[in-house]
Amino acid sequence: MRFEADALALLAASEEIEIETAIPGGPAHRTIIWVMVEGDDAFVRSVNGSTARWYREAVANPTVTIHADGRALSAQLVAAPDTESVQRVNDALRAKYTGITGLREMLEPDIFPTTLRVEPA
Repeated sequence: MRFEADALALLAASEEIEIETAIPGGPAHRTIIWVMVEGDDAFVRSVNGSTARWYREAVANPTVTIHADGRALSAQLVAAPDTESVQRVNDALRAKYTGITGLREMLEPDIFPTTLRVEPA
C-alpha cells in the first residue's frame, strides 16, 4: 500500500516529522525524525540504531502516527533492510539532507538494518 499523492508530497516536503509510537498497552511517545520519499515510497531510519526508543516501540507495535505540518497520518511500518531499499533510502537522504548535520550518521552501514518503509494504515 502507498500513500495518496498529497500525503506523499507532504512527507517529501517535510524536513522533519514527529513519529508517535507506543508499546502495546503503553503511553504514546513522540520523537522527531527524518523521513525520505523515493518514488512512491516513504521511509524512515533510526540514526541511533536499534536502541532508539521510537524504533524499539515501532518494532513491537508497527502501527504509528506520523505528524507533519499539522496533519496526522496513520501509518504502518514495515522492515525494509533489503539492499535495494537501503540504497534507495541512502540516495533519498543524500538528495534531501546534503549539508545538514546528521547526514553522515544516517549513512553508516551499522544502522541500515533499521530502515523501515512507511505505509498508510
